[in-house]
Amino acid sequence: MTEPMIVSGSSFDIESLRRQLMAGSTQVQQQLIPQLAALESKGLDILMEFLLQRRNCTPTWIDGKAYQILYNSDSPQVREFLQIHFPEGVVPLKSECGIDYSPLQKLLVTQDFQGADRMTLQKMCELAGANAVKRKWLYFTEVDNFPITDLQTINNLWLLHSEGKFGFSVQREIWLALGKNWENLWIKIGWKKGYNWTRYPHEFIWDLTAPKGHLPLSNQLRGVRVIASLFAHPAWSK
Repeated sequence: MTEPMIVSGSSFDIESLRRQLMAGSTQVQQQLIPQLAALESKGLDILMEFLLQRRNCTPTWIDGKAYQILYNSDSPQVREFLQIHFPEGVVPLKSECGIDYSPLQKLLVTQDFQGADRMTLQKMCELAGANAVKRKWLYFTEVDNFPITDLQTINNLWLLHSEGKFGFSVQREIWLALGKNWENLWIKIGWKKGYNWTRYPHEFIWDLTAPKGHLPLSNQLRGVRVIASLFAHPAWSK
């Protein structure tokens, strides 16, 4: 399919882009969203309509991309729209333990992936309890007891605000495709180069140019017990 292209910004062009966004494939939608953002108010109007139309559907990273552009807009109209219709964003911030995931959501929406990585560990420690919060790292047995709902919320926030590139479920899929080989996983997702572990934080890539599955980090890079517990969690089979 030919890539959508803005020619003049006329009413006809705008309506054509609108129709393509509403009915197009994920690939077409991915191309159109930044083009519409460049049209300012008219394009933002279409993105708001797009999100409203999809509000009752299971959100995907396309929704996350559209939401990010709207969230980072300076338009008072857009801010009001989001406050009314998407006060928590496009990912339902569900928790069985009363955990507030809005700080993580805000970091991911603004693409502060390093801050979001730190916040992810903080929220997982909150899930594990006061002792984990104090020590600032996790035992693998604590991961086993994480509620499905909370782990899915954390994962979906990463997934939807990284164009489907980051998240525990993404890492798990790569691991399974590699025959559950840990060494190959570390290299594939950029946690290891040859025999050398990637050094935190400066050698990690904190943007979307990173390898698929690069983020979020396990808090225990040189071992597999915590991440193995994450991958074995029933959250991914629900």
